[in-house]
Amino acid sequence: MIQVTINSNSHKVKPETTISGLLLNISQKEDGIAIAINNIVIPKANWSNHQLKSNDNILIIKATQGG
Repeated sequence: MIQVTINSNSHKVKPETTISGLLLNISQKEDGIAIAINNIVIPKANWSNHQLKSNDNILIIKATQGG
């Protein structure tokens, strides 16, 4: 297992986990969110092949509506 941080919370995931796999594991829908890893936004097209690394700092940003 490797240690990652998701929105300031520590999580353990299997090595070779992708962003898509992580979202599935934490029951997070892919619609309406953006992902940044170590302060770099990862395009949604790359989520299925971007593998997480130990100590990655992952920020999940949810789109909201309002004014």
